Amino acid sequence: MHDALGAVETAMVAIRRSQTRRALARSGPTGGVDPAVFDVVDAVEGLAEEATVMSVAAALDVAQPRASKLVAAAVEAGWLRREADQGDGRRSLLVRTEEGLALSERVHAARRARFAAATGDWSPAELETFALLLTRFVAGLTETAGQRH
Repeated sequence: MHDALGAVETAMVAIRRSQTRRALARSGPTGGVDPAVFDVVDAVEGLAEEATVMSVAAALDVAQPRASKLVAAAVEAGWLRREADQGDGRRSLLVRTEEGLALSERVHAARRARFAAATGDWSPAELETFALLLTRFVAGLTETAGQRH
């Protein structure tokens, strides 16, 4: 089992290195804009209707001042807009613009194409098993993120 965990660790380190912001900026469809700014758009998509600067900060695991700067850059890039929260006038909600929606679609397509290339010789059953296990693995990482061992 420890050999398997070592293999998982090695694979995860390789994934992290290949997914650095620099590597993504070279190969990604974000038009040369800092991928950290795109991370905000990605987070807003995941947060749906409750996206605020604070929820983006939590989703990205960054301090609120950093999230504010990233949100401002995403707004300036035309990917997000601020809207007044109808339930709480003191709060602004973050919403993807048409440009932000189009960018998200381009990024999703580019990611999926890269994943399809990496798994091109896998059987449909292998791909389904991998998706199931990877999803379960990520859920386990999320659940244990705050625990100390």
